[in-house]
Amino acid sequence: MMSPSAGSGTSSRPLRSGTWLLVSLAGVALVAPWLAPYEPNLPLDLLALKSRPPSLAHPFGTDPYSRDVLSRVLAGTRVSLGFALSAVAIALSVGTAYGAAMAFASTRASTLLARLLDIAFSVPRLLVLLGVLGAVGPMRLVALVLLTGLTGWYAVARLVHDELRALRAREFTLAAAATGIPTRRLLQRHLLPHLAPMLLTLAALNIAGTIGIEAGLSFLGLGIQPPAASWGNIIRDGVGLMQSQWWLTVFPALCMLLPVLLCNAMGDALRDRFAPVQFAGSAPGSAVLPGSSRVPSASPP
Repeated sequence: MMSPSAGSGTSSRPLRSGTWLLVSLAGVALVAPWLAPYEPNLPLDLLALKSRPPSLAHPFGTDPYSRDVLSRVLAGTRVSLGFALSAVAIALSVGTAYGAAMAFASTRASTLLARLLDIAFSVPRLLVLLGVLGAVGPMRLVALVLLTGLTGWYAVARLVHDELRALRAREFTLAAAATGIPTRRLLQRHLLPHLAPMLLTLAALNIAGTIGIEAGLSFLGLGIQPPAASWGNIIRDGVGLMQSQWWLTVFPALCMLLPVLLCNAMGDALRDRFAPVQFAGSAPGSAVLPGSSRVPSASPP
C-alpha cells in the first residue's frame, strides 16, 4: 500500500472535495441531453427569441440564432470533457508504454528511444497542432482526439522511464527478477501499480491543459465545428458581442474555468500528498514533476 506523508490529512479534505465536484460535473456531462431544457442546436424563434438576455425561461440567455445558451453549454460540457478525458487517456497509455520500453530496452535501443523523445520534445505541442490543422483543415472529432492525445505523451514517457529506472534498483524488484519472472509480468504486477500516484497527478493536470487546448482550437475555428457545441466555439460565437451580449461569452467561460481549476487543485493536492514520500535508497534520476518533489511509488509488498 502507498504511504502518504504524516501531514497528508491536511490535503485529503480538498482532494475529496475536488473529486466529488469533478464526479458531479462528469455526471452532469453524462446526463446533459436530459438536463438541457431545449435542443442545443435548434433555433427557437428567430424573431421573438433572438439574442435575449438571461431570464427565467432562458437562464443563460439566447444567441443570435435564438438557440438557448444553457442547453448549448450543457451540450458543450459533454463534448469538451469527453474530449479531454479521451485525449488524456491516449496520452497516458502511449506515454506509459513508451517509457516502459525505454526503461527495459537494451542500452542502444533505450538511447535511440531517448533521442527520438528529445526530438519530439523540441517541437512545441501547440505548434504541431496548429500546423497539422492548418494544413489539413478541421478534423472529425475522433481524429482530433487522436491528434491531441498523440501529441501529449512526451512528458509522461520521460517521467515513467525515470520512475521505472528507480524502481528497478529496489530490492523487491531485484528479488522478483532473480526468481526468473518474465519482464512483462514484473512490469504489470510489481512496477506499474507503483506509478499510480504519479499517473493520477499527471492525469489531473493534463485534463486541465487539454480542456484549454480544445477551447483554444475551437475558438480559432480549428477544433469542434458548429453546429456541435463546445465551450470554445460557444465563446467564439459571442466574442465580438461582449458589450451588448455578454452572456454569450461569460457563462461558457465560467463553466470551462470550473473543471480547469478543479483539476489543477486536485493535481496539486495529489502531488502534495504523495511527493514527500521518498524511496529509501532510490536510484538517481528518479521522476520529478514540475515544481514538486519526486512523486513516489508504493512501498514494496
